Amino acid sequence: METPHSSGVEYEKVGKGYFEHRQLKRGVAGWMLLVGLGVAYVISGDFAGWNFGLAQGGWGGLFVATLLMATMYTCMCFSLAELSTIAPTAGGGYGFARRAFGPWGGFLCGVAILMEYAIAPAAIAVFIGAYCGSLFGIDGWPVYLAFYAVFLGIHVYGAGEALRLIFIITAVAVVALIAFCVAMVPYFSADKLFDIAATDAAGASSFLPFGYLGIWAAIPYAMWFFLAIEGVPLAAEETQDPKRDLPRGLIGGMAVLLLFAALILVLGPGGAGSAALQDSGNPLVAALESPNVYNGPTLVSRFVNFVGLAGLVASFFSIIFGYSRLTFAMSRAGYLPRFLSLTSERKTPYVALIVPGIIGFLLSLTGQGDLLILVAVFGATVSYVMMMASHIALRIREPHLKREYKTPGGILTSGVALVLACAAVVAGFLVDPRVLIGAAVVYAIFVAYFAIYSRHHLVAHAPGEEGLD
Repeated sequence: METPHSSGVEYEKVGKGYFEHRQLKRGVAGWMLLVGLGVAYVISGDFAGWNFGLAQGGWGGLFVATLLMATMYTCMCFSLAELSTIAPTAGGGYGFARRAFGPWGGFLCGVAILMEYAIAPAAIAVFIGAYCGSLFGIDGWPVYLAFYAVFLGIHVYGAGEALRLIFIITAVAVVALIAFCVAMVPYFSADKLFDIAATDAAGASSFLPFGYLGIWAAIPYAMWFFLAIEGVPLAAEETQDPKRDLPRGLIGGMAVLLLFAALILVLGPGGAGSAALQDSGNPLVAALESPNVYNGPTLVSRFVNFVGLAGLVASFFSIIFGYSRLTFAMSRAGYLPRFLSLTSERKTPYVALIVPGIIGFLLSLTGQGDLLILVAVFGATVSYVMMMASHIALRIREPHLKREYKTPGGILTSGVALVLACAAVVAGFLVDPRVLIGAAVVYAIFVAYFAIYSRHHLVAHAPGEEGLD
């Protein structure tokens, strides 16, 4: 039987067996594993990607952009920590927006996050292929297929095993970052930060060689230091005590990322020179082997080069976890085809792992890592706007709602994140208009599916839906 709702959607009652075949394994992750998961989502951005902001804004432009994005992500993590104690389900941001703005809001936010998390692994697979090409002479679709097959298989086997392996890989990547920072300290000079020549742009100087607009253009690359930390709440249903552990995981992970962003942004260009790193696909190794530092390969540079692959793998592996949990939650509630939420005897959402994985592999065959990551950034920034708006709306509409954790500064904190997220959305369009076309097409397909079909077939009493209308 279908039950109409005022928000323009209809719910269908399902049998008891429906949810019995759609359960995750609870209690496999404590707050330390969540910190590791948060760092793993992002850590590939420390090894590559951020440095392209030097070519857009110079060191000063990237520095200011990083300060702005660090502020946005810190405020956002504090806000998400509160939201995660209100609606701790595997849907993460989709659940928050669903609570605040109803089914349409939940769907639009969920699709934006899904675009980020489903497309980002395809882009990372392209970067992994490039790394393998330089290290082993093997690149292209065989590498993409091998990594997708192996890591999808581990996830299908079990969530606890996957999260522990993610933690180990991330720890190895962190060791490489520490080794890089220690090796660069003796060669640091502030003058090297400003070795990109000033242009005739408005406001141009040695600090801002591309002028004020350089700050704006550097924002998408500054985001790479932090992009995807917001995925920690997607592990809510597999966490031992979500209302306690999710805030700890978010804030602890963000603290680690802030530290490494500051060290790498200062020590990399400050040792090798900003000009030497602005176009490098492997900036940490390029910094170590530059004439200003060790002037060629060393044991440390080879170690960082090899383990840099582990950093990419950590993000690839963990984001697969993220997209599968979001797909599972939205499918279980009927927003996406219901078969996607089926789970195995080991309580893993195998269909939600495999189907987006196949799509991601096919996208990776384009080899357009830069375009793919920009589409992912678009999805991320749109979801940030909606999640921060959700925090503000719930604070205003439901001030007495029980909150196990409260955001320091309240709506002022989420308001700062909201304004900066809006700026980040626009900045992504300015870097490459192709992102607008690609993202709009994907988004429109999802919205059409919801408008025509799934909003009439949502699942009654699904987690995140019950009692919210």
